[in-house]
Formats: sequence, C-alpha cells, structure tokens
Amino acid sequence: MATPTTPNLHEPAGSSSGLHRVITLRHAVALYVSSLLGSGIFIIPGLAARIAGPASILSWIILSVASYPFAYTFAKLSARRPESGGIYVFAREGLGVGAGAATAWLFLAWAVLGAPAATVAAASYLTFVLPLSRLHVFLVAAGILIAAFVVNYLGIRFTGRVQLATVAAILAALTIAVLASVPRVSPANYTPFLPGGVTSIGTAAALIVWSYLGYENTSNVAEEFKDPERDFHRSVVISVFLISGLYLAIAIVTVGTGAYTVGGGATPFAVMMSGAFGTYGGAIVAFLAIFVTFGTVNAYVAGMARVYFAAARDGVFPRALANVHRTTGAPRQALVFLTVLVLLSLVIFYILDVDFVPAFLMASGAAILTYVIGSVAAIRLLKENGLRRALPWISLLVSLALLPFIGALLAASAAIAGAGLLISWAVSTRRGMTKAGS
Repeated sequence: MATPTTPNLHEPAGSSSGLHRVITLRHAVALYVSSLLGSGIFIIPGLAARIAGPASILSWIILSVASYPFAYTFAKLSARRPESGGIYVFAREGLGVGAGAATAWLFLAWAVLGAPAATVAAASYLTFVLPLSRLHVFLVAAGILIAAFVVNYLGIRFTGRVQLATVAAILAALTIAVLASVPRVSPANYTPFLPGGVTSIGTAAALIVWSYLGYENTSNVAEEFKDPERDFHRSVVISVFLISGLYLAIAIVTVGTGAYTVGGGATPFAVMMSGAFGTYGGAIVAFLAIFVTFGTVNAYVAGMARVYFAAARDGVFPRALANVHRTTGAPRQALVFLTVLVLLSLVIFYILDVDFVPAFLMASGAAILTYVIGSVAAIRLLKENGLRRALPWISLLVSLALLPFIGALLAASAAIAGAGLLISWAVSTRRGMTKAGS
C-alpha cells in the first residue's frame, strides 16, 4: 500500500518551501493573543457560569495554570524544529505518518466546526443594536471569514501587521470593559458558590477550554519566524500572563455582576456594558465582538492554512495545496481550500440551526484530540531536564481529563478525522498504482 511521503528531516526548514521568515517577537505575541481572544471571550464566561455558577471561576483558574504546559510544550517543539504545520509536524516526526495525517484531518474538523460557531456568535451581538434577521447574522459571519481570507491572501507580513493593531485595540477595549463593570460587582452574586456540584466544574472546564485553544496555532507558522529559538518561549511567557489575567478578570466580573443570569447567559458582556455605559454599551460590545472575532479568525486562517500546506507537501492532502505565492509567501491554494470548506460548513450550520454550546464542544473535542497527539509526540521528542520534563506529561493528562466531558459530541470530530484518513489512504494508494503503472 502506498503511503504519503515523509520529507527529509535533515533538510533545513524552509529551504525550498518559499515561505518568508518575517515573524518577530511582537508579531508572535500578537498571533498568540489574537489566536486565543475570540468571540468566546464574550460568550464562554456566561455559559460557563450558567453551568457551574461562581465555581466556574475555579475552572478558569485550572485552565490558566494548565495553559503554560501546553504553550511551553508546543513552543519548545517549534523552536527545536521550526517547520510549518505545528502539531501535524510533531506528530509526523514523533509518532509516524499515520498520526500526522490524523492530526491534519483533526485540524480540518476543528476549523469547519469551530469557525462557523465563533463567527455566528460574534455576529449575533449586532442584534443588540441593529434589526438583523438570522440570515443577516450568518451573512455577517461569512463576511468575517472572507475578510480574514483576503488579509491572509496578501501574505504573513501583512497579516502580522494587522494582528498588532487588532490586539492593541482588543486589549485596551476589554480592560476598559472590566474596569467599568467593577463598581457593579456584588459579593452576594458569589453565593451559593457551587450550585451544580463538583462535576459542574469539569463540564464548565470542557467548555472553557475553547477560550484557551490557540497556543498551538503560532507553532503552525514556525517556519516563518526570524529567530524561533529566541522568540518562541519569550512570546509564550508574555502571552500566558496577558491572557490568563484578562480571562480571570472577565470571569470574576461576569459572575460578580450577575450578568450571566440574563438572556440565557450567552451575552454577558452586552449586559455588563449596558449597565456601565447605558444604551451605548450594547453598541460598543457588538462592534468590539466583530473586531475581536476577526482578529482570531485572521490568526487561525493563517495557522490552519499552514497545516494543510504542510500536509499537502507530504502528500497527505492534495499536492496542489502545497504551492506558495512567490511574492507574498502565502500558501494561497491552501487558503482557498480552507475558506471554501468553512463557508460550506457555515451554510450547513444555518440549515441545521446548530446551537452554540454543542458547536463549541464539538470543535473543542477536535482540538483536545490534537493536543493529546501533540503531547504524546512531545514526550517522545523532547529531552528536557528537571521540572520541564514533566510539562508534556501535564499537557497530556489535562487533555485526557477533559475528553470525557465532551461526551458523545466527540463523535463528530472522530468521524471527520476517520473519513479524512480513508480519503488520504485512497488518494495515496491511487497515486502509488499510477506510478507503478507508468
């Protein structure tokens, strides 16, 4: 049976790929932060609080602490061997071509399940200030996706500049939102602390993990770092502190203001901002949600396209996706492939009227499975000393602990990955038969 080809591991990364080495420390931090800060920041705190009440804050703390092992593990692997594709490359090198192929298809499941949910969630905030129908909300979501495609089509250098401006505005706006909500925090809203029992903390954590997904995304563009050995770990430390501090602050004020008890908990930020700024608060949050989600989608389009580019370079995906534009350094065919599939998924979400919570959980399931594979690969590949040796193991254990809370929804990701593996096997077999016949 023919199998996808494995690249020469001794070939210098990026020597013939055509990708441009232009990412610096500030661009890396911008990519990290914008990969994590998406529409989830406006929705997940409220939904998590609906599940676990004030105890959802513990779920945020647990995942904040666990985020460093994830971030460090993937950053260390990327610095060790900076190659486009991130966890896909780690899995291929540490566990074999089959594991790499499974990872590539899990990334595809992650994109087609998560991107529609994130963009529709953000677009829904506009209904606070505009009389939009459900169709209009989905059209706005499609517009966010198309805008991210256009920015990435122009190349990673332009993408990095856009992300710098986006992240600066996002951090400033969210900080103002938190500070404006503090006067409305009441100690009474923190009791009873654990209304849903201990297991609700785990269920909330499985949902919250969506907000911490993104530390692997910058690894996908490792081949385009100017100085990966120096900048990966520095950007990780800066990003972990920024993200964890902001998330915890938002979770605390979401519970403290009781905003999650209004409107099913899906739009706590609108409730908080309306309380702080009156009628203008909802408008501020609505447009901020669009801006933040664009930043995340923009970062993920860049990262995911590099996964498909790397998989195509190895023969796991169609070879046509491995082409790079000579001037911009963008894998344009991979970008088109990703955008078309996500837009088709958005149409399916519209037809089936998919709800936010299961959509986010399905995407989280695909992401957690890739983290499991990446952590196992890291255990095999990294030769660390002291406490750092335990970090990949911690990543693995946290990932495995979260999987049961996804439940039956994990089947969606497994089905897409399984079907993808069959497609890759069929394509590689046909390619091998064609070569043998010639």
